Amino acid sequence: MFNRIARVGSVALAVLALVAGCGDDAGSTSSDKPLKLAFVTNNASDFWTIARAGCDKAKKDIPNIEVDFQLPGDGSAAGQKRIVDDLMARGIDGIAISPVDPANETQMLNQVAKQALLFCHDSDAPASDRACYVGTNNVDAGKQAGNLIKEALPDGGKIMLFVGTLDAQNARDRFEGIKQSLAGSKVEIIDVRTDDTDRTRAKSNVQDTLVKHTDIACLVGLWSYNGPAILNATREAKKNGQVKIVCFDEEDETLAGIKSGDIFATVVQQPFEFGNMSITLMAKVLRGDKSVIPASKQIFIPTLAIKKDGVEAFQTNLNKQRNR
Repeated sequence: MFNRIARVGSVALAVLALVAGCGDDAGSTSSDKPLKLAFVTNNASDFWTIARAGCDKAKKDIPNIEVDFQLPGDGSAAGQKRIVDDLMARGIDGIAISPVDPANETQMLNQVAKQALLFCHDSDAPASDRACYVGTNNVDAGKQAGNLIKEALPDGGKIMLFVGTLDAQNARDRFEGIKQSLAGSKVEIIDVRTDDTDRTRAKSNVQDTLVKHTDIACLVGLWSYNGPAILNATREAKKNGQVKIVCFDEEDETLAGIKSGDIFATVVQQPFEFGNMSITLMAKVLRGDKSVIPASKQIFIPTLAIKKDGVEAFQTNLNKQRNR
């Protein structure tokens, strides 16, 4: 399993090395144009501490850049707009953002794109004027989660999905991938419960499901904090180990739940590369090398399924990234 993790990491590093080799090096001389860059998340989850480490690595490697890392505390589109308005007022050169509600934020994103270089990360806004998306192919990640659900439920069963909002592109894409993977199987999706990134509500959604659907076989969390919310609710109901859990991302509670056997598996992304590659590529484009953006305007970073037999090796690799 450690070798699989290493291979996935090397794929992302190879992509970064490839784009770093295109055109002039963004950090080639200390006299390069000073740049003010920003990385804006979609909530304040622990998931983003790993992306911050990636941003810090890029800031260390590239001369004459400032990186403003912003987490909207309430996880709302309004909170993102306040942050973006402040950044634009301070004359930012480039922003990488994970839109909470791409459809309703398109006008705001397009306005940003008129004044600064705009990247999306983690969750895309393909209808906007963003220059590039850096992150997971979330449909494929959803398919990977769907395969894990089928593995956890070989005889089928009913499942419930949980997420902050289905307005976000990554949530919609993951849900679509799961549905595609489960098509024709004996697994039945009852519904999707949203919580607007309210962790108390995220847990109560699970509690309500366990009470109303006593035959539920698997609970699926699409955003990083949903895994711990599901885990804690099932433990309090004394249904941990009975009801299977499949989730996303690598929060500490999620990984501990996998170790204990209470969580069947999680699909992990590479948020370190979200930060590192977004900042690195924006610096290159702003310094004249637009060749680093592919024709598709999308750069996908692979995901990995983590189960009990691979969690120790994954955590070791994760801690190395955090402590860089």
